[in-house]
Amino acid sequence: MPISYHPKPGQLMLCDFSQGFKEPEMIKSSRPVIILSGNIVGRASLVTVVACSTVEPDVVRNYHYKLPARSMPKTKHFMGRDTWVKGDMIYTVAFHRLDAVCIGRGEGGKRIYYNDRLGREQMSEIYRCVLHGMGMSFLCQHVV
Repeated sequence: MPISYHPKPGQLMLCDFSQGFKEPEMIKSSRPVIILSGNIVGRASLVTVVACSTVEPDVVRNYHYKLPARSMPKTKHFMGRDTWVKGDMIYTVAFHRLDAVCIGRGEGGKRIYYNDRLGREQMSEIYRCVLHGMGMSFLCQHVV
């Protein structure tokens, strides 16, 4: 079910890339993403994300960042494996593409969602790898 709220930077969500994209763009229907942007005036219902994968890149580049399995929820999408941020795959998407990560069901079958956010150090590393992925590595020195 699509979200109806603005997610916070560092939150993990699932994004549906199956409609409107063509290879070599992302085309999977349920790809994990990390939220990069907060609520920006004039961009209602839009958010910038970076794609993730549990498959290690053939060649690890400066636009890749490995998140340890302990930083991710224990769900079918992550299966206790490390997750790789793909800093060269950045998108601005509408809320209708995003879904919260369900981690189980509580009393009465109510869904429980993963709401943790990545910490400042991890987000700084992610912002650096995104800058490398955009060919703007000269700005990495300004990320704190």
